[in-house]
Amino acid sequence: MQTITIPKKSFDISYKPVGQFEETRFEKIHNVLFDSSSQASIIVAQEMAALIRKKQQQGLPCVLGLATGSSPIRVYEELVRMHKEEGLSFSNVITFNLDEYLPMEKDNRQSYWYFMHEHLFNHVDIAPENINIPDGTLTGDDIIPYCLKYEQKIRDYGGIDFQLLGIGRTGHIGFNEPGSHYNSGTRVITLDHITRVDAAPAFLGIVNVPRRAITMGISTVHNARRIVLLGWGQNKADIIKKTVEGEISSEVPATYLQRHHNCTFVLDNGAGSKLTRNKTPWLVDESCEWTETLTAKAVLWLSITLNKSILSLTDKDYNDNGMSGLLAQQDSYDLNIKMFNRLQHTITGWPGGKPNADDTNRPERAAPAKKRTIIFSPHPDDDVISMGGTFDRLISQGHEVHVAYQTSGNIAVTDTEALKFAEVLNTVNPSEKAGSLINAITTKTESAIDTLEVRKLKGSIRRGESYAATRYLGLPDGNVHFLDLPFYETGTVKKNALTQDDIDIMVSIIKEVKPHQIYAAGDLADPHGTHSVCLDAVLAALQILKTKKYMEDCWVWLYRGAWHEWDIHEIEMAVPMSPAQVMKKRNAIFCHQSQKDGVMFQGDDTREFWMRAEERNKSTAEKYRKLGLAEYAAIEGFVRYHF
Repeated sequence: MQTITIPKKSFDISYKPVGQFEETRFEKIHNVLFDSSSQASIIVAQEMAALIRKKQQQGLPCVLGLATGSSPIRVYEELVRMHKEEGLSFSNVITFNLDEYLPMEKDNRQSYWYFMHEHLFNHVDIAPENINIPDGTLTGDDIIPYCLKYEQKIRDYGGIDFQLLGIGRTGHIGFNEPGSHYNSGTRVITLDHITRVDAAPAFLGIVNVPRRAITMGISTVHNARRIVLLGWGQNKADIIKKTVEGEISSEVPATYLQRHHNCTFVLDNGAGSKLTRNKTPWLVDESCEWTETLTAKAVLWLSITLNKSILSLTDKDYNDNGMSGLLAQQDSYDLNIKMFNRLQHTITGWPGGKPNADDTNRPERAAPAKKRTIIFSPHPDDDVISMGGTFDRLISQGHEVHVAYQTSGNIAVTDTEALKFAEVLNTVNPSEKAGSLINAITTKTESAIDTLEVRKLKGSIRRGESYAATRYLGLPDGNVHFLDLPFYETGTVKKNALTQDDIDIMVSIIKEVKPHQIYAAGDLADPHGTHSVCLDAVLAALQILKTKKYMEDCWVWLYRGAWHEWDIHEIEMAVPMSPAQVMKKRNAIFCHQSQKDGVMFQGDDTREFWMRAEERNKSTAEKYRKLGLAEYAAIEGFVRYHF
C-alpha cells in the first residue's frame, strides 16, 4: 500500500469550539479541510487507533460507532493496515453500526453486515460477539423490542466513545431523514426518495432499494463522546455548507451536530468548496491575498451576482461587496478591462489551434497545424456527453483524432437491455450460447454478479453504441480504442484499486499515438468514482512518459459536463457551438441507446445525460453573454492540466 506523507499542519483534527477555530463567522461546526480524502482518512484512522490503544492501556473497552458507504472505506483500509503492519489490536473494541436496510439478509452484497465484514471485520482480530449491526431480517412485532435492546446495549457499555459518520444528500446522518427529531433513538424509518435514488445504482435500479431501514437515532449519535463526520467530493458541497453554516433544522438533520461539544467535520477540498471562506473569501476577510486567480474569481462572481457586465462594474460595486482591498491595488476601469480580456481570450472555435494565426492570446497553439489528439473517455459515452461539440470540431478541422474508452461500461447496462439483445441473437442465430445468455439473465438473483458471458454481452452493447456515435461524427473505426482497464471489471459497482496493469495500458496508447493534445475527464463528481480513477490512470501514465521527447509538445485539457461544469473563472478554453452543432452533439449522445430513458447511474441529477450536458453548455454560454461577451448557443469549457 502506498505511503502518503502528511504535512505536519494537517495532523491536528482535534475539536476546537466555535469561535476559536473558524476563519469566518459563518461556520458553526468545527471543520478541517484536506487536499485529498485519502490523506484525511489516514488522519482519522490514526485518531481512532490512538483511542483504541489508550483504552487498552487502561484495561477498558473501546466503543466505536461505525458508518458504511463510500466515505469511510479508506479509513477502514488504514485501520486494517495498522492491524497487519503495526500490531493494532481490536481485541478490546466493541462496535455498533449506525443502520441497516429493512428487509435485508446478511449475505446480500448490499447489506451493511456484508459491507463491514468485507472492509474491516474479516481483516482484524475483533471478537464476533463484539460486533453489533442492526438486524435487517426482523419483521412485525419483533422490531420495536429489538431497537430498544440495541439502545440499552450501547448504554450498558457506557455509551459510544467515537462515532464515525458520513452525510447524505438530504442531510441525513445514519438514516435519520429530514423530519427526524432531536430526541429520536434507534428505530425503523421510511427512507427519503432522494436517499433511495442515490442507492439505486448499487441495487441496479430503484425498484430494488428497500423502502425502510433500522437506524440509530439523532439522540443516540449525539450522545457519543466524540463525533467525526467525513465529507468527500464536490457533490457533498451543498449539504456541507447547509450543515456547517445553516440554522439548526429537522429538515437538515445533520445540523443537530452544531449542538455537540466534540464534533469535527473532516472534508476534502471539493466538499468544503462552497463554505463561505472558500467560495467567497473576500466576504470574510477584506485583507485576503489578491492573487490573479482569486481576482478573476471575485470579479466574475461580482458581475454575475449583480447581473452586470464586467465592463460596467463600478468602484461602489467593489466596495459594497468586500473588495475594497482589491481596488487599493488597481483602478476598477483597468481591472474590468483586464478581466474582460482574460475571459475573451478563452474563447476559440479552433480547439486544435488556428493554423497560421497569431496565437499569443489564443488558448491553443497554432502549430502544428494538424495535431494528433487522444480523447480519453472513462465510460463509452463521456466523450460525446462532455465534449461532443469539440470532438466534432477537431475532426472537421482535420486533426488526427483518437478516442480511447477507458472502461467497458458494462455495469451500466440493465438486464432488460441485455436480454433484448440476447433474444435478438437467439432469433437470428439460435445457439447454445444465446440460450445460455438468456438463462443467465433471467435466472439471476437480486444480489448476484453477472456471469462473464453476460458482462461481455453488456460490454459489446456499449462498444456498438460507441461506434455508432464516432461514425456519426466521422471518426474512422481504426481511431477508436477500447482499453477495458482491469480495475473496472469486477461485475459490481465497487471497483478494484488502480494497478500497474491499468497504467501500462494507458502508457501503451499514449506511446502509440504520440499526441499533441490529450483530453481527459476532470469531472470527479461521478458518484461511484470511476472518473476519478480514470483520471488517476491518465496522470500516472503522464508521469511515466513526461521525459519523452514527444511529450514536450503535448498539452492536456480536462473536460467536465456529465456531473458538474467548470466555474467560469476556471475555464481556460471555451469552445462555442452553433445551434446545428448542439443538435449534432445531442444526436451523437442518442447513439448510446442503453443509457437513455432511465439511466442507471444518474447521481444527484434526475435528467438524462443529454439534457444535463446540453443545459449546462447553454448555461455557460449565457453566463459569458451576461458578463458582456458575445452570444453563443452553447459553450464547452476546458481547463489545462500542467504535468
